[in-house]
This record gives sequence, structure tokens and C-alpha cells, in this order.
Amino acid sequence: MTLTISRRRARLSLMTATSLVVLTACTDPLDFDLRGGLGGFSTAGAATGVTTAERPQPDDRGVISYPNYQVAVAERGDTIQSIASRLGVSTPELARFNGIEADVPLRQGEVIALPKRVAEPSAATGAVATGPIQSGNVDIGTLAGDAINRAPEGQGVQTAALPPATAAPAPSPQSGEEPTRHKVERGETAYTIARLYQVPVKSLAEWNGLGSDFAIREGQYLLIPVAKQAAPAPVATAAVTRPGAGSPTPTPPSAVKPLPDTKPQKTVAAPPPVDVGEQTQTSSDARMVFPVSGSIIREYAKGKNEGINIKADAGAPVKAADAGTVAAITKSADGVPIIVVRHDPELLTVYANVTDVSVEKGTKVTRGQPMAKLRSGSDAYVHFEVRKGFDSVDPIPYLQ
Repeated sequence: MTLTISRRRARLSLMTATSLVVLTACTDPLDFDLRGGLGGFSTAGAATGVTTAERPQPDDRGVISYPNYQVAVAERGDTIQSIASRLGVSTPELARFNGIEADVPLRQGEVIALPKRVAEPSAATGAVATGPIQSGNVDIGTLAGDAINRAPEGQGVQTAALPPATAAPAPSPQSGEEPTRHKVERGETAYTIARLYQVPVKSLAEWNGLGSDFAIREGQYLLIPVAKQAAPAPVATAAVTRPGAGSPTPTPPSAVKPLPDTKPQKTVAAPPPVDVGEQTQTSSDARMVFPVSGSIIREYAKGKNEGINIKADAGAPVKAADAGTVAAITKSADGVPIIVVRHDPELLTVYANVTDVSVEKGTKVTRGQPMAKLRSGSDAYVHFEVRKGFDSVDPIPYLQ
């Protein structure tokens, strides 16, 4: 037993000395993500040029509400038990849903996902506006149908008399963009998640109330910060002259450009949707194979479409573009699966908008191995990306 302890102490001392040397040589935050093994890629400098908006303010209960989910923001001294009591939800269910014990103290500002919806924010809950935060293109019919479906069984649609004309106006609906919600998988860190979604890790920490060490836990739900909209372009103003100097005479339009053509113009029909055509064959020396045999309905455009969309028959198998290991299986805000496959330390492929996933995280896949299927209806296409160090690149050179 003494020999075993001594060896462990020796190894611990060696690891500690090595860590001190590494820490001395580094000035950037360390990313302890060892899923790729020693010498794997670093994700410390993720998305440093992205500007994100501030997290919306919760109501007096600490609730932020979106169409597809709700979260609670912890106050100082809160625990899962106190939040559950405040919102009238089950303490064991809330603890299990967030992967944390009921009596563990929470950080101020920490985000806790709610497994079920509670009452929507309103003036009664101290919210500045009413209802969930909606984007500008909300389908009112769908929202109304969902509200009726959520009514208790046997209870019809309730009606009420209109308020008197002197009543105060009701709070306006909340508006904004619903952020993606990410469930932390084993081995993930705040840095790798920030890199995956191309947001600053500092913003990820601020939105989710993470500590100074950016520590996260398996099963935790994180809100991915929403990018801030660009400021409106400045409006040109007239030149200001000194008193008595007179105003500058504007240049007549005819001096800089000809008068507009007043002849009637022919109406040109809008071009049909882009369809690159059937992509059913891959050359023998291509780095990768197409995940499905079909038609490219949307091409790669950096910053607009980070991959290509390939349409095929509903239920068609979605195959691995090359041999590798399933690095992650997550879901979009709408609950649609997304598969990420690592082919080498810096080369990844992403398969989104799929269903019936047949692989798990850590599964080793071969070139052309089926991993999922295409969804049905008009959604029968796969969004396919190739990423180098999480930066997207055009997939076509890899497929030809």
C-alpha cells in the first residue's frame, strides 16, 4: 500500500510541476477539453470578434419566457428548492432536469431551465411587457392554437367582458430573438461550446451566470447569446457655415449624372430558386462523399449559409462523409437533431435537420455509414457543413 501511495504522489508531483511550467508559459485562458487527446486543438480564443446583446431582464419571479421554453434566473442565496417553491413546480423534477442537487447553492444570475411552463410574464409578475419574447414574424394562429391545446381538459375557451374605456392599456408583447438552448454533454467546456456557436465565451458566461472559472456541468442547459444587431447607418447632415458666410450652393443633379430614363422598362421575371443539380457521384480521389444523393438547393455562403443544403427523398439515409468519431449529438431550438463528426483534430463535419439518429456520441463511423435519415415533407434535406477548427469552409472542394 505504501508503494502505491508513493507512486501516486510522485505522479501527482510530476503533473503539478508540468502544469506550473505550462501555466507560466501561457497568458490566455486554458481550455481543459481533452476529448481529442493530448495535443488537441485549443478553443480559448473563440469568436472574439462577435458582439452579442445583453440577456433579457427577468420578471419579479426571475422568469424569462420564450415560445419554446422558459428559464429561471437565480437570485443570491437561491437553491433549486427555493426556485421550485417560488414558481410552484416539483423540486425533484427541477433538480433532475438540470442535473444538480436540490440543496446546492446557486450563483446569482445562474440560469435554471424549467421542465414545464409556468404562468407567462405579465404586469402581475412584474414584467415590463407581457407574454413570451417573440420574434417579429410570429405566427399568431399557431400561438393561439397552442394556448387552446394547453388549456386543462374539459375547460373550454374562456371569455371575459371588455374593460371600461378608462382602464389602463395592457402591457405590450415582448419582442426579441429566441436563443438556441444547448444541453451540455460530457467532456464539453464553456470554451468548446462558445467555439461551436461562434460566440465570445465571456458573453456565454454572462448570459448563463457562470463563475469566473467558466465551469459547467454535464446535463446543464446553456442559453447561447444572441448576436447584437448592427447600429443604423448615420444620417448625413447639412454642412454648417459661419455666420455671415452664406450657405453653400448645392450641385444641380444634371451636373453629376444624367437625367433618369423615362422610357417604360420591361418587367423581368424573378429567377427560379437556385438548384445546382443532381450530385449523385463522387470522384474516387475526393476527400469526402456526399451525405445524401440529391440536389443542392442552397450553396455555401460564408456568414449567410455556413454549409450546403442537399434535398433528397424523405427517409433517405444520411451518411458519414468520411471515417471519424461522433463528437456530439445535440438539438436545435426546435428539437431537431444535429450530428457533429470529428475526422481529425481540426476537421469536423456537421449534419443538421435530420431525424432517427442511429449513432451515439463516441461512435466510430466509417466512410458512407448511415447515421440518420432525412425528415419528411418539405424538410427532406440535410444541412451539411465542413469546419476547420470550427470555422466553416466550402464543402464542395472536399466532395469533388
